[in-house]
Amino acid sequence: MKQELLQKIETAKSPDFGNVLSKSIDLFKKIWMDSFLHLLVTFLAIIPVILLAYLPFIPAFISASESNDFSNLEPDFDFTFITIIGLGIAYFIVIVAAQMITFSITAHFFKVCRIKDFDSNEDDGGYFFYLKGGNLKKVMLLSLATFGIAIAAMLLCVIPLYYVMVPLQLIVVIFAFNEQLSVSDIISLSFKLGNKFWLLLFGLIIVSGLIAQIGIFLCFIGVFFTAYFVHIPIYYFYKETIGFNGDTEESADDFLTQYDN
Repeated sequence: MKQELLQKIETAKSPDFGNVLSKSIDLFKKIWMDSFLHLLVTFLAIIPVILLAYLPFIPAFISASESNDFSNLEPDFDFTFITIIGLGIAYFIVIVAAQMITFSITAHFFKVCRIKDFDSNEDDGGYFFYLKGGNLKKVMLLSLATFGIAIAAMLLCVIPLYYVMVPLQLIVVIFAFNEQLSVSDIISLSFKLGNKFWLLLFGLIIVSGLIAQIGIFLCFIGVFFTAYFVHIPIYYFYKETIGFNGDTEESADDFLTQYDN
């Protein structure tokens, strides 16, 4: 499987920048509500996880409410070394959990893009499809790898972060359509594809990011509908480089049937 994808990457021709954006806008017109729902589900799923990070502040709020003095709500950080280590681990777990949720819902959005693009009638499996079964461990490892690579690049004077941000954007889409691959294979293929078309992808990421912000001008709330647009050009880039097993509605049904077996 990996060798087949490597061969496709080697022989892939550079997609047309304008064509990818044009198709992305056309598809967005069909799935703008799906974009909003995916963002909404992400927020609703992450909020309880983020609230866990504020647990150390609860004693300060309780103390302030009892004394009616809310001028100082800073928690008491006079912790032992073991407590500090424990809190550090807890915060790390919260970050990874939030990353996993975002990663899996984004992967599901790519799957919805595939369904709507080919007008398939297949079931999308639900927002948390990629957190079920054996995929849970893989999502966790890919989330950790993505987080670790980004942090390492940032520590190297930030500039390398601009380089790795391109292949990192491909990890989710390659996983979404090739979940049977190992974690190392998904990462290596992402960097292989990202390196080959780095400049094109960088341009797509920047332009699609700007387009996604258009919603700010629609009474701000519009950004909740346009935010997920950034993923659609990545979907079309994947489709026109690696592609699927044929670009027909029947092949789309065949492709997605594997998830129901």
